[in-house]
Amino acid sequence: MKKKILITGGCGFIGTNLCIYLKKKHYLVYSLDNLSRKGSIYNLKLLSDLKIKNFKFDISNSKKINSLPKFDIIIDCCAEAAVEVSRKDIDRVINTNLIGTINILKKVKKDNSKIIFLSSSRVNSIRTINKMFLRHDFKNQIKIKETINENFDTSSPKSLYGLTKHASEMFIEEFSFAFNLKYIINRLGVVSGPLQFGKQDQGFVSLWIWRHITKKKHKYIGFGGFGNQVRDVLHIKDLCEIIEIQIKRFNIINNKIFTIGGSLKNSISLKKLTLICQKITNNKIKFSKLRKTSIYDLPYFVSSNKAVSRTYKWKPKRNIYSIVNDTHSWLVSQKKVIKKFM
Repeated sequence: MKKKILITGGCGFIGTNLCIYLKKKHYLVYSLDNLSRKGSIYNLKLLSDLKIKNFKFDISNSKKINSLPKFDIIIDCCAEAAVEVSRKDIDRVINTNLIGTINILKKVKKDNSKIIFLSSSRVNSIRTINKMFLRHDFKNQIKIKETINENFDTSSPKSLYGLTKHASEMFIEEFSFAFNLKYIINRLGVVSGPLQFGKQDQGFVSLWIWRHITKKKHKYIGFGGFGNQVRDVLHIKDLCEIIEIQIKRFNIINNKIFTIGGSLKNSISLKKLTLICQKITNNKIKFSKLRKTSIYDLPYFVSSNKAVSRTYKWKPKRNIYSIVNDTHSWLVSQKKVIKKFM
């Protein structure tokens, strides 16, 4: 019998993709989403077409969460993921990212369910990452090949957003110890692909492609404005595939933290991403420089997949060109609709 799964944030980018992927794998899938984000109504229609029910609840409402039916597994994707928002709307970020997860944990405890928590690379220390670049002028391409794994420093500062995700991780571990709950925590970096309505601080790959499609000027922000900062990128389908593997092996492999990302193979600078977007769209846009950036910004982040690869015999199948191509194809196919959200 297929497992009954609730996906919180089920009408967001990752949540919608997971709902659709797992439904097509014949799991009994349900969504929880308050539909507050731009694009969530578009995604809700996709779920409705597949007869995936959405509970229009706010995850911070403990009574509503407690009233939900029992699920075998809850995949907690719900988050206010924009780092800068955590400085401007502290209550919203804490209520969604931390109180919401605590409410889910109480529900999991009550029903003796399992939880997969989608955490963030932002639990890692900003100060320690920045120490890697003390002598770098950023005028040239960053050549450091270090990757960040589950054992990296998580001391503050990490952003208020990162703090809520790290605190949620610790609550999960404490609930597991106190009540024998089974969990998996996945620390994700940049994830991209179809259904992503990109923004500057969230979904930048999709945003980059969209700016080239629409021929709108853009900015290189921070670190001198040279566009040499680096991230690794994971295709959304690769993420869906590893999560299904985790579901299938939950009884054998649990109570672990994994870093999951595109790894060095799929690391890219903004400048290199620009060149790929130019090639795919046949459009060249004007970039201005903004030398300064947020105190939360990072010059470099590349994930290490060693632990998750060793444990599950899994590696990302899709490279950065596949990610950009697939995202571009979706954006072009839905151009009229997407104009409302980008």
